[in-house]
Amino acid sequence: MRLPLDAKSEETVFDALIAARDRFGDKEILEDQDRKPLTYTGLIRAAFVLGRKIAAMTQPGERVGILLPSSAGVVVTYYGLHAHGRVPVMLNFTSGERNVKAAIQAAGVKRVLSAKRFVDQAKLDDLMTEIARVAEVVWLDDVRKTIGLPDKVYGLMAGMMPKRFRVKTEPSSPGVILFTSGSFGAPKGVFLSQWNLVSNCRQVAQHIALDPDWVVFNPLPTFHCFGLTGGVLLPMLTGMKAFQYPSPLHAKQIVELLPEVKASILFATDTFLNQWARVAAPDDFSTLQFVVAGAEKVKDETYHLYNTKFRGLKLLEGYGATEAAPVVAVNHPDRNRPGTVGQMLPGMEWRLDPVDGIADGGRLFLRGPNVMKGYLSPDDPEKVDPLPGGWHDTGDIVDIDKDGYVSILGRAKRFAKIGGEMVSLTAVEGLAGAVWPENRHAVVSVPDARKGEKLVLVTDRKDADVARMAEWAREHGAPELAVPKKIMRVVEVPVLGTGKTDYVSIQRMVEDDRAAA
Repeated sequence: MRLPLDAKSEETVFDALIAARDRFGDKEILEDQDRKPLTYTGLIRAAFVLGRKIAAMTQPGERVGILLPSSAGVVVTYYGLHAHGRVPVMLNFTSGERNVKAAIQAAGVKRVLSAKRFVDQAKLDDLMTEIARVAEVVWLDDVRKTIGLPDKVYGLMAGMMPKRFRVKTEPSSPGVILFTSGSFGAPKGVFLSQWNLVSNCRQVAQHIALDPDWVVFNPLPTFHCFGLTGGVLLPMLTGMKAFQYPSPLHAKQIVELLPEVKASILFATDTFLNQWARVAAPDDFSTLQFVVAGAEKVKDETYHLYNTKFRGLKLLEGYGATEAAPVVAVNHPDRNRPGTVGQMLPGMEWRLDPVDGIADGGRLFLRGPNVMKGYLSPDDPEKVDPLPGGWHDTGDIVDIDKDGYVSILGRAKRFAKIGGEMVSLTAVEGLAGAVWPENRHAVVSVPDARKGEKLVLVTDRKDADVARMAEWAREHGAPELAVPKKIMRVVEVPVLGTGKTDYVSIQRMVEDDRAAA
């Protein structure tokens, strides 16, 4: 099935920014915690000046790594590369030395842009030492010191006539290379075209009416597609101001900043939204129109917190994938159905393939203007393995009701076959969350000689026990198969830098524990 998308000509990322300035006027559209806002023209000038410096040390079309936090600096750097025909490769500095080096080599990156101030504050010296073994590290702090009067004059002229100065690229040209989170396996390189990114912003704007006077508060990293598209590109291409904050872990600072910057929309994951709600006073979220949650399932407890503590503030759950730039579906402020991830965006085409053992729903395949060209080939950084027929296999099992609302039943890998029955590990996590709502839980499966597979609950609840879960299941009509037979109590359930559960590490923990038993 497919929903229509308003017909407009395809655009590149940089030309879409220029068009937004023409449409909305030269207003402030970018700010970070340094509180030095940039207008459209200020951003365009800064991008040309910095981009020219980087262009002098790189080749046209070269893939250049960016290792920076959410800030005005990362936005200027991203657009600076585009202004001069280079390709940004966003590097996840929370993924560990091995994954970062693998990403650099997989994307064919020769140079990585970073900042000494950030590396010092984030204590990433060891990581940068390792990166320097496989690529040249370019410090933007040093590059900025070389900017002189001729560069500023160049930026002034380019700001007035950006289309004369920017390197012409095509909408089908690379917009960014990102890497999947690695929640369920090794990260993959995702090739998103410029049109993939721009069209996704248009899809969201057609789905939800966005006011150019609003302010989007983005604490999510730009190496995460939700942070890049939702927190940077979407606001600036639709006239909204984008406020960048470097870390979602600073709960107290974030909730204090929200009313100060008059934030209207807040993007985050359930993990962070739950943490912030606990430290926030009711008035801290008073300027927000709504909150958008993605990347992981929103827990009932989080919905309850926002509905009670913040006078019914609308919490809209959405669904996305890095491969879809990333937004696929999202609830609407006036049509919000908690428990679902909303309706598909305009322009999306989807199909559900049947899955053995699952009666309702199926495996979701997607196609549309926002869906990637393909994954980077593991054998050749310059090659992209195209999607068969343009269809992306999400690996998610979903159900779509008669009104078009999407419910995520779980990952295809996140089902276990126990005694011949398919059991959703996501649903089992929901069961644990209902019994102990204030704790974090993860469920994985291991082989079992008698029933095929066995469920293991990993939790930070110190007194968690099987008997309590079994009692809750009986009282609420949940199947006995959904009760894990083993519980591992840990100090902290591993998570990725994006706040998503790190199932790779958890599976390894459980298997190591079994081997030691």
